[in-house]
Amino acid sequence: MTTTDENTVPATEPLAAEQSPRLEWAKHAPEVWKAMLRLDKAATQGLDPKLSELVKIRASQLNHCAFCLDMHTKDALAAGESVERIVQLAAWEESRHFYTEKELAAIELTEAVTVLTDGFVPDEVYGKAAAHFGEAELAQLISAIAVINTWNRFGVTCRLTSGHYRPGQHA
Repeated sequence: MTTTDENTVPATEPLAAEQSPRLEWAKHAPEVWKAMLRLDKAATQGLDPKLSELVKIRASQLNHCAFCLDMHTKDALAAGESVERIVQLAAWEESRHFYTEKELAAIELTEAVTVLTDGFVPDEVYGKAAAHFGEAELAQLISAIAVINTWNRFGVTCRLTSGHYRPGQHA
């Protein structure tokens, strides 16, 4: 059996080679990286940590950011989130019974903000979120969604390597 990391499942055949990042952007733009860390911390202030991680995971799924998926599933588990709810998140519309109405409103808003193919966030989606979150908390939620989308763009563009993150590593 071979493994590539203590976090990977043992394989009966060798695993594919790990890709190197295209660019270690944090190394070359350290002030931007530090500012993003501060922005991320500010954006999630006052939000339930599990909800925040669900939002980050869902946006990262939509954006195909393996690095952020690795990070936020590990952080969600460390925050006490269940494996089952993390797994079902990719199919939340068919798995609504795993989430509260408030969480569903946040997940739906995350999708609307992340996938702007229609060029706007529908009033109905925004209204559902506004019904479950006070204005200050809603502002934080929107901020958290915007920030994870920015992180995703760095991760996908630079092809950051997943699998090596430890929970709380950037706290």
